[in-house]
Amino acid sequence: MAREADGGGGRAPVERGMSAATPAGPLAAGSTIGIIGGGQLGRMLAMAAARLSYRTVILEPQVDCPASQMANRQIVAGYDDPQALAELAAGCDVVTYEFENVPVSAAEALAAQVPVFPPPSALEVSQDRLVEKRFLNSIGLPTAPFRAVDGDDDLAEAIAAFGGDGILKTRRMGYDGKGQRVFRDATGEDAKGVYEAMGGVPLILEGFVRFQREVSVIAARDSAGNCVCYDAAENVHVGGILRRSTVPAGCSSHTAIAAQEFAVTILSRLDYVGVLGVELFDAEDGLVVNEIAPRVHNSGHWTEAACAISQFEQHIRCVAGLPLGRTLRHSDCVMENLIGDEVFRAPELAAENNLVLHLYGKAEARPGRKMGHFTRLVTRPVRP
Repeated sequence: MAREADGGGGRAPVERGMSAATPAGPLAAGSTIGIIGGGQLGRMLAMAAARLSYRTVILEPQVDCPASQMANRQIVAGYDDPQALAELAAGCDVVTYEFENVPVSAAEALAAQVPVFPPPSALEVSQDRLVEKRFLNSIGLPTAPFRAVDGDDDLAEAIAAFGGDGILKTRRMGYDGKGQRVFRDATGEDAKGVYEAMGGVPLILEGFVRFQREVSVIAARDSAGNCVCYDAAENVHVGGILRRSTVPAGCSSHTAIAAQEFAVTILSRLDYVGVLGVELFDAEDGLVVNEIAPRVHNSGHWTEAACAISQFEQHIRCVAGLPLGRTLRHSDCVMENLIGDEVFRAPELAAENNLVLHLYGKAEARPGRKMGHFTRLVTRPVRP
């Protein structure tokens, strides 16, 4: 059963003269955008929507979630609650989401009633690591070598094929390093009992990639097929969690442009609308795609401080049918996440010049929990 939390102000009835697939034109000021998911990404999307005079409704089971503090209204229910989905569709002009593990069936049900961006088909690709890698290879983009694992025997064969080394991952629902196990110099004996220990769910073993650095590109595509890309960021992960993004990345300009071209290829082949994050390895033999995220992305938080148009506003522009914004960067920068009790550094960080601090409104600072981020700016001339 769905309940709702009102963030202030009622909403006038909306007249729709549009198909459930694509909005008829730019959404008028005062229109309502639905956001599935109530975390910090939803929070920042709601903030960007408000700047463009749009109202937002959040669908999220957790009361007082970060996004609810910025949205006009919250529907407190599960992401697959039929009543809540019907309420969301009836009360919104377009729906988007802040994370990729939205049930595809729920996104498809919504798409039959109201425009949903990015399209549910993008969720199908990104929710399953095996499907994602096969998709990337099918459009000519390289990935790490991989094998499907549905039991200990499959794992033993995959370990042997990769010379004893690899990263075993759940095919679904893993994030920030969760649901993973590393093998080095392993043998078939090391595979015994692992499948059940990992939950008895479909797995994938990925071979290691030798790389110089991890990079990512945030890109956006509108419903007319126009694409824009932000500058490539160089990322540092610790324990599977992003700690720092530096822009510009330390790779060559040729590599940075190639990464953007990869992102545009993915956007186009998915017939995508919205912002997408692409994580890549800058490897010895060229770029290798690690994974894609059909949403705004942690490694793009720097755009909030170093660009006129952030990734969050860019996404709202896409789903609302507004023109794409320029991705020009006015400063070099370093974005760092505040994890767990690092959030208590906020007062000292707030005292720094040329630093933009963003806290997420989370009450409890738990280990491994993203509590906020900050971006240090290095002012420089804007490139023509």
